[in-house]
Amino acid sequence: MTKIRLQKYLADAGVASRRKCEEFIASGLVEVNGVLITEPGTKVDGTEEIKLKGKSVKLTHKKIHILLNKPVGYISSTKDQFLRKTVVDLVGINERIYPVGRLDYDTSGLIILTNDGEFANILMHPRYETDKTYRAVIKGKLSGNETRMLENGIDIGGFITTPAKVRIVRSEEKKSIVEITIHEGKNRQVRKMFQAAGHTVVHLKRVAIGEISIEGLEEGKWRYLSKKEIESLIGSQFASIRESSGD
Repeated sequence: MTKIRLQKYLADAGVASRRKCEEFIASGLVEVNGVLITEPGTKVDGTEEIKLKGKSVKLTHKKIHILLNKPVGYISSTKDQFLRKTVVDLVGINERIYPVGRLDYDTSGLIILTNDGEFANILMHPRYETDKTYRAVIKGKLSGNETRMLENGIDIGGFITTPAKVRIVRSEEKKSIVEITIHEGKNRQVRKMFQAAGHTVVHLKRVAIGEISIEGLEEGKWRYLSKKEIESLIGSQFASIRESSGD
């Protein structure tokens, strides 16, 4: 095996995204042959004894790409310090997987889980600008000016969002349903955007990631992504990343 960076090895082993693995290393949680490593640039070839938090980490050759319809009340993580339920608890497979990005505890809808570090790194990288569409139930009626504020970019507390796509599904005086498409992933961004426009979000669901829709996938259920869906997310130039369903 050609030597690769330690964070890539960990990501490819299904530990977490490459960025998160860099944090693990910098925090002194990773050992290579019994030596604590804190430099993410360290290279390994897989023959070493690599441990994270004292547990051995081995590469897996089976790439897993899963689409989950997350219910409210689940943490977008592999573990939770407060012992709350996680998205991994909903997927009954033996392989180690982790969520790509996150959905808030009180937000439902689509989230991807994988053990494929390269896939996750591409999907989360800002330059790829993967669209994420949310359906929000908000208090009140969104005005034309407020819609334009969301579409043009809005200040959510020291950060100006990039332009969003907005579609009003239902508009009433007390409550409205709005679909909004963004490609950023700041903490509670959609809720903050509507708050900045003068509206409180009552319920929020992610209904699409790129071209992949929530349609046909019941809440709490999951399925494997197809090769076509994977390529639609990260581009055909990465077609060597294969779906795990065996289709």
